[in-house]
Amino acid sequence: MSVIDPLVVDTVPVGGTSADSAYQEIRDRLVMLDIRPGDPINDDRLALELGVGRTPVREALKRLERDRLVIAYPRRGTFATGVDMTDLSDISEIRRQLEPVAAARAARTASQDTRDRLAALADQIAELADTEDPQDLLRKDIRVHREIYRAAGNPHLEDILVGLDSHATRIWCLFLDRLPDVAGHVREHAGLLRAIVSGDADTASSLALAHVTGFEQAIRNLL
Repeated sequence: MSVIDPLVVDTVPVGGTSADSAYQEIRDRLVMLDIRPGDPINDDRLALELGVGRTPVREALKRLERDRLVIAYPRRGTFATGVDMTDLSDISEIRRQLEPVAAARAARTASQDTRDRLAALADQIAELADTEDPQDLLRKDIRVHREIYRAAGNPHLEDILVGLDSHATRIWCLFLDRLPDVAGHVREHAGLLRAIVSGDADTASSLALAHVTGFEQAIRNLL
């Protein structure tokens, strides 16, 4: 059974396939470590759980292999990739460059409907309680990032950032029970979202950079 918060899972676009849906669901299980690093991937069981055929699951797993979230070995099967802490610097280096670009672009170009949706999300994020379950908080963090990437209106940039954020989130999950003030970290997004809604590209860019930098430092403080 999936434990992914429906707020996080991307809506399959009109014309989307069963493979698209399977890809998004399996990806989120891998990102949240519901499928643990190194775990074998049973495509028959996944197909049953997701209510799709084996072919969509296999197509999804091929995409996830390109995302470096699973790895297939001949005659051994497919497994969730490990989480390599040495990737933190590389991931953060790229995110420090691209997250501010996406936030600023969203502030400049987002439609009014998108701004309305982000404003409502900002209100929800601002009200998060310190006592909320850390995994639920993390799912909301993912939701915010994906909404901003989509609002930027550049699908190539979106794809890159979703992939990077997925790997960063896997690292975060390893330390989730030790990270202080997870709720505060997620609540930071309220200001970022409101800067985008108001069209303040400079502030959106600065806040996005600060958030990524803060994430990396919070992890390093625990190493």
